[in-house]
Parts: sequence; structure tokens; C-alpha cells
Amino acid sequence: MADDTSPRRGWGVLGVPSSAAAHWPGLEKGPRALREAGLVEAMRSAGLSVVDHGDRTEARFRAARSSDEPNDVARVVEVVRDAADAIGEIVAAGRRPLVLGGECTLAISLVSAFAAAGREVGVVYVDGGQDLQLPGDHPDEPILDSMGMAHLLDLPGAVDALAGVGPVRPLLTPDRVCFYGFAEEDEDVHGLVPSLRFTAGDVTADPVATAVHAAEAASRARDGFVVHLDVDVLDYLLLPAADVPQYGRGLRVATLVQALGILAARPEFAGMTVVEFNPDHAAADGSTAREVVRAVVSILAHARR
Repeated sequence: MADDTSPRRGWGVLGVPSSAAAHWPGLEKGPRALREAGLVEAMRSAGLSVVDHGDRTEARFRAARSSDEPNDVARVVEVVRDAADAIGEIVAAGRRPLVLGGECTLAISLVSAFAAAGREVGVVYVDGGQDLQLPGDHPDEPILDSMGMAHLLDLPGAVDALAGVGPVRPLLTPDRVCFYGFAEEDEDVHGLVPSLRFTAGDVTADPVATAVHAAEAASRARDGFVVHLDVDVLDYLLLPAADVPQYGRGLRVATLVQALGILAARPEFAGMTVVEFNPDHAAADGSTAREVVRAVVSILAHARR
């Protein structure tokens, strides 16, 4: 259980404009699009204290696969390490990090930054999938974006360079994880990840109870929990934001906001990623980005000041 007596100095916003780990380009445009949609200003208007830490160097997708590794491993590791160092500065300043991606591998950066500060956090993994794929199981899809959680947990067959980026290994254990809102089939094909799980159907049926249980599970970590939010948890036909869509199977925006608002209100809530927003898939008039901003700010407005 986290100690809520520690001082907090608001939020630190960091953009990581990378699609290096993705299936194709586009995600590197996400942080800029969310900024242009007024994210930082909306946070401040909601009464949140915000320090904007800017964006890291852009890393656009490229085809760079070796014969025995996923695509562009060295560059993905470079992005993850750089982001972890930058997030670490936010954590050291006593602020909660809000990390704008970019890819799901930024969850590794977020947990690693806390670990480097001597803090053990849990993760509520709000995602249309579970990202438990391993290179050996999916040689036809050598994309690290779908493997982030597998590397956080250091599952057998994980890429050594990525699983070992943090100060401890593994960075995370299954008892400190809750998979929340996934619409695909369970990816734990080897039975190695006995974590709490709530499908999109579970969350839709009872967003309040599932959020409470998710927070309780992740709060078993000594120093609170972070939320990883992949916008592909949303129904793409209702909000075309995701890089890899869920058609008709994801959550409604209102359901997501209700559930994550409960998580954000917990004293253990320590930070958040917002990833996988691809502006190339969104409405050209910027309305999709603005709706994502409204949702994120509505969630964060529940957090303790």
C-alpha cells in the first residue's frame, strides 16, 4: 500500500513521439496532435498543476529486422531507455508523470523510471489486448508493440536487451498487474501470468466494481500503481483513435472515463501513459484528438491534488 503522506507537485507531461516499435508509421504524431488539441491547457483549466516537459526526439517506424529478432530492437530499446530517464526526472521532482505516446512499450519506461527511484508500482493495463506475445510464438508478426507486457514480466523467450532495460529484472510480477478491458482472447497461452483480468464485456457490465477490484489488485505493490491506457481499448467505430482498431468490441468513451476516474481518485494512483493514438486514423478536423483530450482530462480531474 502506498504512503499518501509523500509530497506531490502536480503533473509532469512528457511526449514520446515514437513509432519505432509499431506496425507502421503514425504513432510518432500522437503527442503533437494531443498537444494541439489543447491537452495541457485543458488540464490546467480543470485545476491540475502541470509542468510540461516537452517531447523527446522523434523515432519513426522503419523496417530494420535481423533474422532472429523483432523489428528494430536496438532503436526500440534506445527509445525506451531515453523515455525512462526523462520520466525519472518527473518522478524525482515529486510529480505524477503523464506520458504521451507513442507505443505500448512506454509502459516499460514508466515502470522502469519508478523502479530506478526505488519505488515498486503495480500496473492497471487498460488495453484492447494484453501484449503478452513473445517473439518465438509470433515469428510472422515481429513487432515489439504487441510484446511490451511480456518484457515487463520478463517471460521466457523475451528479448534480453528489452527485458533488461530497468534497474531490476523483472520490472513487474503478475500479482501487481490487472489486465483491464481487453477485447481479444487471453494471450497467456503458456499459463505464466496469473493476473487479475477483466474483459471489455466485464467492464461494460459493471465499470464501478471492476475498477475497484483492479485498483485493489494493483495497490498490492508497495508504492502505488500506474495506469497504462492504450486507446485501442475503445470501440474504433465510436472513436477512430487507435493504431490497431477494435471494431465493435471495445469500450465506450463514457464507460472508460467512469472506470478510470475511480482509479485516478485512489491515493495510490501514481501516473499514467496515454498511447497508441494515431492521428492518421483520426478525423481530419481534429475532433478525435479533442475527444481523447476531454476523456483524459475527465479522468485525471478525479486525482488527488
